[in-house]
Amino acid sequence: MPAENAPVAGNLDDDDYPAYTMGRAAAVLGTTPAFLRSVGETGLIAPLRSQGGHRRYSRRQLRIAARARELVDQGTPVEAACRIISLENQLADALRLNREISRKLGAHGGHGAHGGQGGHGPNI
Repeated sequence: MPAENAPVAGNLDDDDYPAYTMGRAAAVLGTTPAFLRSVGETGLIAPLRSQGGHRRYSRRQLRIAARARELVDQGTPVEAACRIISLENQLADALRLNREISRKLGAHGGHGAHGGQGGHGPNI
């Protein structure tokens, strides 16, 4: 394999590599470039730009846009769909962080700062 192709070949499995042009991304999602632009305008996804200024999308961004499309197809306005997805992502991050902290506390043999109640408050 030529050396100049090595970086691109290494990106084939990278979910964040901006491999899709706007037209190809729209075709993959079964939507329009205008839909992708509107999702980008909300700030939910920020496609990279090629040297020529064309939008390029990653697989991760396409999955996010596909989720937005699902919500829009159910009647949710684009702006609301993007906000819902943003909140879903924040919740997933918070739950992941909570699990990580719980594992670390468990590894240290402590019950946390809640007297062994697991942080759930008093049993009523």
